[in-house]
Amino acid sequence: MALKSEKELLEKNIRAVALDLDGTTFDSAGDISEENVRALEEAASEGVHIVVSTGRSYASLPDHIKNVRGVEYAITSNGAHVNIMETGEQIYSDYLDPHAVAEIAGLKTETKADIEVFINGRAYVDQSYYDDVKENGCVYRNADYVIWSRRPVPDVTALMLDHKDEIENVNFIYETIEMLEEARPKVSAIGNATITSSFPNNLEVGGPDTSKKTALTWLLGELGISADELMCCGDAPNDMAMVEMAGIGVAVANAWGGLKDHADWITGSNDDNGIAMAIDKFVLHR
Repeated sequence: MALKSEKELLEKNIRAVALDLDGTTFDSAGDISEENVRALEEAASEGVHIVVSTGRSYASLPDHIKNVRGVEYAITSNGAHVNIMETGEQIYSDYLDPHAVAEIAGLKTETKADIEVFINGRAYVDQSYYDDVKENGCVYRNADYVIWSRRPVPDVTALMLDHKDEIENVNFIYETIEMLEEARPKVSAIGNATITSSFPNNLEVGGPDTSKKTALTWLLGELGISADELMCCGDAPNDMAMVEMAGIGVAVANAWGGLKDHADWITGSNDDNGIAMAIDKFVLHR
């Protein structure tokens, strides 16, 4: 997709900003910079709606994003919920098809995956996976984040099947990219589901029409804002649909998985205050 001209982008009236977190708003250490906080709070003070749009569950949102003044909404679990940020109240929900949940249970063993199951705003994992990460760390993701944000249970598959009508999202996680690519055709064949990724070693399964874009479309309708008045920022394939729909679709410099090809503008990296750069330029017009 050809990048829009800077002049065309600067002429847009941005009334809402949707932000991915990991790899986008958060730096490589999982923190949010003072510059990004400053830009978000200034935009909010000028009446711009600030929306977190993340693959994380609501319970996995750290205080350093909840405490940013003016962040009104959180789209969580890749679009399964829209939450009021301050209270966590769910004002929109979209769940997996129960038949897809049954397929997932079989594929977990067949493809030798670890899975994370998102239910009622929390993420659950097998106790054995949790203990392994806690004891040995993890080469492909932040081990401290897993230990803090995941709840271990004796059998996550059994938990998933017991709650098959209220599953927000399921992450298939593989030790190697080779294992993931071998499993991809089988996971992608799950019926009545959407498949995406938020980091290279996972495949995420959502409901038939679950996406950040779908949840954002609903929220924009509630707020009386058009897609052309929206700026979306992301770094990964699970951000692609919302970046494409936005009047200004922004990819951070560290984006991967082809997202840059679908963005209107490439900003600085997540370690270089890329979010603040985009907000200053296109929202605050500095």
